[in-house]
Amino acid sequence: MTGLSGAGKTTIALILEEEIRQRGLKVERLDGDTVRESLTRDLGFSKEDREKNIERVTFVAKLLSRNGVVCICSFISPYQSIRDRVRAQTTNFIEVFVDAPLETVMERDVKGLYQKAIAGEIPNFTGISDPFEPPARPDIHVRTDLQTPLESAGHILGTLEDMGLIPPAKL
Repeated sequence: MTGLSGAGKTTIALILEEEIRQRGLKVERLDGDTVRESLTRDLGFSKEDREKNIERVTFVAKLLSRNGVVCICSFISPYQSIRDRVRAQTTNFIEVFVDAPLETVMERDVKGLYQKAIAGEIPNFTGISDPFEPPARPDIHVRTDLQTPLESAGHILGTLEDMGLIPPAKL
């Protein structure tokens, strides 16, 4: 899952994780904030460090996936080139664009990160002083300014079912 900070990636990933687990599948959620607290705490937010961050996450996701674990990865991942590289290196890579306009994510920003970035207090902040390259052709596109998190998760789950990647929900 890719999208700006505050677009809803983590919220939707939590819903997906629970629903996929209820369907009897093994699932792990790799989230940008959590991963940066442990696996990639030595990295900053330069383009090179962001790419290294995604490379490490890809390595972990590939290990989990080849052992039958569904991986939900929610990262800003602002560069199309690195997302394309990940797609080429992994199986069952589904690019989900969690989309919300900059104005919407700024309104949701309870930590005030966007305002700090605008004031120059946070360098390399995606969407303000660093670019975000929206996916050219995401496999799944949700608009969190137009849908609730449950609606977005439902759309993602339905698409994954249609693709044969997860079983339908049990009634």
